[in-house]
Amino acid sequence: MSNMLLFAVTEHIKGIIGALYVISVIVTIIIIIHDKRDPVKALSWIIVIALLPIVGFIFYIVFGRNHRKDKLFNRKEVKDMEQFEKLIKQQLYDIHNPTLLHKSEIDNNRDIITLLLNNNKSLLTVNNRLKILNNGKATFDEIIDALKKARTFIHMEYYIIEDDKLGNTIADILIEKAKQGIEVRVIYDDVGSWGLSKKYIKRLRNAGVDIRCFMQVVFPWLTSKVNYRNHRKILVVDGEIGFTGGINIAQRYVDGLKYGEWRDTHLKIEGDAVNMLQVVFITDWLFVSKQQLALPSKYIVKTNVKSECLVQIATSGPDSHWASIMQAFFAAITHAQNHIYISSPYFTPNEAILTAIKVAALSGIDVRIMIPSRSDSKVVYWASRSYIGELIEANVKIYLYRKGFNHSKLIMIDGQFASVGTANMDMRSFEDNFEVSAIIYDRDVTKELEAKFLEDLEQSREVTQEYWDTRPILHNIYEGFSRLFSPLL
Repeated sequence: MSNMLLFAVTEHIKGIIGALYVISVIVTIIIIIHDKRDPVKALSWIIVIALLPIVGFIFYIVFGRNHRKDKLFNRKEVKDMEQFEKLIKQQLYDIHNPTLLHKSEIDNNRDIITLLLNNNKSLLTVNNRLKILNNGKATFDEIIDALKKARTFIHMEYYIIEDDKLGNTIADILIEKAKQGIEVRVIYDDVGSWGLSKKYIKRLRNAGVDIRCFMQVVFPWLTSKVNYRNHRKILVVDGEIGFTGGINIAQRYVDGLKYGEWRDTHLKIEGDAVNMLQVVFITDWLFVSKQQLALPSKYIVKTNVKSECLVQIATSGPDSHWASIMQAFFAAITHAQNHIYISSPYFTPNEAILTAIKVAALSGIDVRIMIPSRSDSKVVYWASRSYIGELIEANVKIYLYRKGFNHSKLIMIDGQFASVGTANMDMRSFEDNFEVSAIIYDRDVTKELEAKFLEDLEQSREVTQEYWDTRPILHNIYEGFSRLFSPLL
């Protein structure tokens, strides 16, 4: 009798588990369908749920929800934004007013400028001076010099700040400036800067530095906050000098990795575009601190720069209804007439960007994409490689950078359009992360970026059809498996 009872109980438990399996799969699939997300991404999640029902459901809640239309990121805009609304309306009129089309840069990029005004409230700035910084040493030489010369305030926002040699050099300067009475505010991402010690943070706070983390994650496996990170790198000093690009605050950006140098691209900006970086910081500061830095104020500075270089500072993130940076990339790629150069350390594009690239190449546009031959992320590395075959078939030229690790996030088109910033050519940057990019409409700056890109190609290997067809079978398996999960990375 006891054996029969045990059997009955066991079967009952199996039935409950089976029912939970079916319910979890059905409920999650309904949620995924309700999100109305990219079908490819939706199918990837459904496969995960089917294979790992309970675990898959938890992973979806943490990593998969589409919060772009939810209230998780119901971020307040800074006060006094009405003036920006008026400026946007005026610019929308100006760029379509024939009497003002004296600049070929505006004429050639009017659709992209209009797009970013409408989907991102990104004002077009004219009076700017840009300096391209092609490695960590050059970048931090300029950053340290700017920090030491700060007179009124320092606003810093980084995905990664590490408690290492470089991180402490920056901390020492910030502490010194705070003690001099200069306002110093710092935002760091709680996940990107996971290893940042409490001692490091306390040392800054004790000196008067106001340092805040972006969306603290206390229980990483029980909250969807872990999936939505502030990937921006912004530094504004006195409202006169700004920096953005691919470089975080860590010694490896200067010393490189064990397999070679760290190749990256950053921008030093002087002029009106610095004010736009400042607006991004002030908005993020309101989100992390609930403190309003009023506009207009000492934080918005009238520039003395007279040289003309057209720049829009574009942002994107799950707090916006539009994937602004992705849309700008799509518009630029589809309007290319001669060539498209792309450098991305993590290349897992969504279907829209992938199709746009292939259509451009098949239409006779010279499309060249450079990705690393080695990466600091194995899964993303193999996922990136999974796109190579179909791109080669579409006449896209693919290059594997071999002199260390190329972390530059660049797109340059027709010698007159460029983007330098934090956004990778991947789904995470397009959908989940908070990103910032400088969209540049200037022939001199774009040609300088293109010249460095072509120089980097000399340190790269072009992937020929023969090379690709003879790669090890195991590589094909790695690529296929990683590609399956690429929408989730």
